[in-house]
Formats: sequence, C-alpha cells, structure tokens
Amino acid sequence: MEVRNCRNCKRLFNYLQGPIICPACQEEMEKKFSDVKNYVWDHKDASIEEISEENDVPIKQIQQWIREERLTFSENSISGIPCENCGKMIKSGRFCDDCKGNMMNALDSVKKKETKIAPQKKERDRDRMRFLDK
Repeated sequence: MEVRNCRNCKRLFNYLQGPIICPACQEEMEKKFSDVKNYVWDHKDASIEEISEENDVPIKQIQQWIREERLTFSENSISGIPCENCGKMIKSGRFCDDCKGNMMNALDSVKKKETKIAPQKKERDRDRMRFLDK
C-alpha cells in the first residue's frame, strides 16, 4: 500500500488502484456521474458542451465516461465523440464498429499464422523410443 496525494484536493490517502483520487473525491465524482446520466436521460438531444455547463463537469470527464462505456448517447442524438482510429462520430466506446471489426480480423489473422508456424511432430516419430547419450 502506498500513500499518494489526491489529484483533485491534494489530500494524502492510501492508494490501492485505479484513478489517483481520494475516496471522498471519488464519491463526489460518482454523484456527478449520476447527475450527468440523469440529465442525458431527460435531455436526449443535449450536446456535450451543454451537459458540461448544466452539470458543472469538465468536458474531458464526460468524454472519459463515454470512452469507458459508462455513458451512452441514443442513436438519434447529435452528441458523440470521434473514433480513436478513424475519427468517425460514435455514441460510446473508443472505436467505431468498422474499426473494431478490422482489429478483430487482424488479430484473427495473426493467431492463424502462429498456429501454422508451430512445429508439427511427424507421425512416425511420435511413438519411437529415445536414448540419452552419456
């Protein structure tokens, strides 16, 4: 366990994991998240800037909640954030569906190449007796 200063209030606290903020600031942040979520639910066509102003939450924090998929906009909403790969506007997450599919295909192709490269034992060598030289 290590002691750190909170990034928000600068108080010392025992840091375990996650963001470097004290439990009091984390509780306050969760209350703000709840307020933002309720506001988005009630005002489906609100922009990120409007949500930020009405709830006194930084735009970067709202974008982080969207990237973490904790906050999602409806499909007909004008709000969104750009995909980290191609820049297409998305409603939640880090990547658009096309980029996710491309990444999955790339990972699958790498996995298939690895299985092809793995050495294969010959059928006749499998059951043979082996001797150690001294």
